[in-house]
Amino acid sequence: MKEAELIDRLRRIATHPGARDLRDDAAVLDGLVITHDSVAEGVHFFPTDPPASVGWKLVAVNLSDLAAKGAQPIAALLSFSLSHRDWDFGVIDGIEAACETYGVSLIGGDTIALLAGAPRVYGVTAIGRAAEKVPSRAGGTPGDRLWVAGSLGDSAAGLARLIDDPAATGTLVDIYRRPIPLLEMGQSLAAHATAMMDVSDGLLVDLARLCSASGCGAEVDLDSLPLSGVFVVERGQDRNARLFAATGGDDYALLAALPADLDPVSLSLPDAPTLCCIGRLVAGSGFMLHDRDGDVPLPERLGYEHRASRSPVDDRL
Repeated sequence: MKEAELIDRLRRIATHPGARDLRDDAAVLDGLVITHDSVAEGVHFFPTDPPASVGWKLVAVNLSDLAAKGAQPIAALLSFSLSHRDWDFGVIDGIEAACETYGVSLIGGDTIALLAGAPRVYGVTAIGRAAEKVPSRAGGTPGDRLWVAGSLGDSAAGLARLIDDPAATGTLVDIYRRPIPLLEMGQSLAAHATAMMDVSDGLLVDLARLCSASGCGAEVDLDSLPLSGVFVVERGQDRNARLFAATGGDDYALLAALPADLDPVSLSLPDAPTLCCIGRLVAGSGFMLHDRDGDVPLPERLGYEHRASRSPVDDRL
């Protein structure tokens, strides 16, 4: 079963308006933005990863969803699978570091013990204070320009390094293991965005979700994708490298649709990360890619989608 099939079935249950028809990154309830994400061994992290990085990533990916809604993080609930004492305390060290960094209070949760040898799984429910406007994936209109805050491809390149060599180190590996939620940028853009979400499964597949929710198509200029210097050194910046960056996932960048007449330079934005226009929404459905050499065929794989009976972490590539 694919993730999308499961979500379609769950919509029968998720009838509260705050659920946003399960088409968004988070729920909105009584002035709060609420989200839940899990990380699983063999899917989101390697058993050879430092446990503190696993704890950090668990919190950070949830806060990225809050960033996409422009919310201010306030609290979290933790679901923790008991394993080995040193490993467990290492994961908690990472959770504690992330919570302290972003002002999140742990207010409860649950612990379970898994069967020996079972992959470790952890979950966090993050709670944020909603701003006056909470952008969803829906709301984009033809003519809106598409902007990406942050860079693309670094994390996927770090993952590729670890698949080749579990002992690999370096900046790209660090980015994969310890993503940074773009909370300040999300809060700055939320009041102006017609639609916004974080890029967690890959730019193209997440853009397809935004387009579907907004009832639009999109045009994307691959040459405008924000690539970091360290990514370019590692993978280059030709068409193949840019398609890799557009489909790799785990970026935790922000994808925002802004009105065409709005120049983000006029907004009060944080100095980092960079904000790049990558294209626009158009009437219709689906989307088109191009670069300086002309039209670019859509790759067979747009990004990462969870499904049953699949290979573990290396299926991301």
